[in-house]
Amino acid sequence: MSGHSKWNNIKNKKGKEDAKKGKIFTKLGRNIIVAVREGGPDPNYNPSLKVAIDKAKSENMPNDNIERAIKKGSGEGSEDNYEQVIYEGYGPSGIAIMVDCLTDNRNRTAPDVRHIFDKNGGNLGQPGCVSFMFSKKGQLVIEKTDSVDGEDLMMNAIESGAEDILEEDEVFEVLTAPEDYQKVRKALEDLGYDFMHSDITYIPQNYTDLTDEEDVKKLEKLIDSLEDNDDVQDVYTNWGE
Repeated sequence: MSGHSKWNNIKNKKGKEDAKKGKIFTKLGRNIIVAVREGGPDPNYNPSLKVAIDKAKSENMPNDNIERAIKKGSGEGSEDNYEQVIYEGYGPSGIAIMVDCLTDNRNRTAPDVRHIFDKNGGNLGQPGCVSFMFSKKGQLVIEKTDSVDGEDLMMNAIESGAEDILEEDEVFEVLTAPEDYQKVRKALEDLGYDFMHSDITYIPQNYTDLTDEEDVKKLEKLIDSLEDNDDVQDVYTNWGE
């Protein structure tokens, strides 16, 4: 068991999301629609859809909403044509930022994202300018409780195919290669583990701390403004807080 994860970043983000569930459900639904169109409506044969549904359920999205999104993705009642675009740039003090979007109009989304960066002390960069600082990983967060033994979890996770286990004060974090995420998640689920959060995400290889309070405020506002944009699915940074 090694390392030090940034569960606080996830926890803080989830707290903000709880305050605006309607918008979050819309974004999660869009994610499901795109997954269905790319790989079909059966999560047993479409790993991307399985990930999208798991993510929606972890945010307590109602099953009716999930089913509606699957039907839309299958061609029932939706003409929207979404595509994934990732924008990269820098926040205050050079904090690396990746912005994962699903958009039906790049000509709208790109200027919007650039405006948010410019307005909040950041700079939108060229593709590839910061992505090399991140690794794409499966991430499974398990709460520390009396019923979860850290050594057992480490052994079970590694035997299931996980790459690493990180430990924080409140949680254990299981990291996997993206292609092993579903296999590890199912194996741990079958062993009775519950997940506070699970997703395929981008994790920074190194974290950068900010000491200037003004830069912290600017960065928080930049992240909040990006997450509030309808086309933005996720925002990833290497901010260590």
